[in-house]
Amino acid sequence: MESPGTPPLIAVLGASGLVGTALTRRLADRPVRLRLVGRRPAVVPPGARADVEVRAVDLTAPGALAAAIDGADVVIHLVAFIEGPSSWRVAADDPVAEKVNLGLVHDLIDAVRAQQRPRPPLVLFAGSMSQAGRSSLPRIDGTEPDAPLTAYDRQKLAGEQALEAAHADGLLRGVTLRLATIYSQGTDPVGLDRGVAASMVRRAIAGQPLTVWHDGTMLRDLLCVDDAADAFVAAIDHAEALEGRHWLIGTGVGISIADLFGTIAKVVSTHTGQPPVPVVPVPPAAHSMPTDAIDFVLDPSAFCAAAHWTPRIGLSDGLDRLAVATVRDEERS
Repeated sequence: MESPGTPPLIAVLGASGLVGTALTRRLADRPVRLRLVGRRPAVVPPGARADVEVRAVDLTAPGALAAAIDGADVVIHLVAFIEGPSSWRVAADDPVAEKVNLGLVHDLIDAVRAQQRPRPPLVLFAGSMSQAGRSSLPRIDGTEPDAPLTAYDRQKLAGEQALEAAHADGLLRGVTLRLATIYSQGTDPVGLDRGVAASMVRRAIAGQPLTVWHDGTMLRDLLCVDDAADAFVAAIDHAEALEGRHWLIGTGVGISIADLFGTIAKVVSTHTGQPPVPVVPVPPAAHSMPTDAIDFVLDPSAFCAAAHWTPRIGLSDGLDRLAVATVRDEERS
């Protein structure tokens, strides 16, 4: 049994990913115990104040998830099935994707039940804004009924609902953060190759045109991964006000895909000295999804008020930093 005054244990599942790496930097500055769990070893920031343990494991292996969360006061579930560096495109009949996106949530709930905790652990689950499906409102605000359009979103929604049911049963304290489109400002090396913004920056540096599907007018809410990490920290600090439901995490500002790619082309040009690459409309690829053709912009005001959080990093500044970091990475390689 832990002695009085033992620092809380926070288990981060998916700690080696984009959000997990940024969140690790935030949590490492706190007087806590950190258990960083991922398929690859997570990066521990130098000079970490936290007591850090790193585990590289396959959480789908029998008993792996139960061992990963054993004794944890807080579990942050960031694991998602990703096909390639920037795509969450999941086939409806893909058993591996379903196991990762939904099965691990049930494994987590079963593990908590079996461990018979004296106090229910706080479980923060990373969801997606696209779980809502097509909204009639200019911004998704959480009042609309969920109508997910893809297998990935249906799996994420089912996981969220399973956590809410476990919360209602008193088994755990569940909070879902539905995240907007995440991009990196290049602080962590993993961010240079994750997400659509990073992919387009690489293409622009290589002098390749940036291709948009449909007419490029679809709107997206772009959230810097460092702001997303701060949202998870805020959720830990204000858990009592958040428990039992989902919350929308974004900037509240939409930008069209065409304008986003055009901005990337111009930003990269300022750092390479080459003319901006063109943004070219092309027919959607065979693997396109219904969500590629609709707008996704969030209204995060409820979370901002409850968790005292606000996004700090503007898109222009974030993209500029991403371009600088990627140009340097290209020069080193």
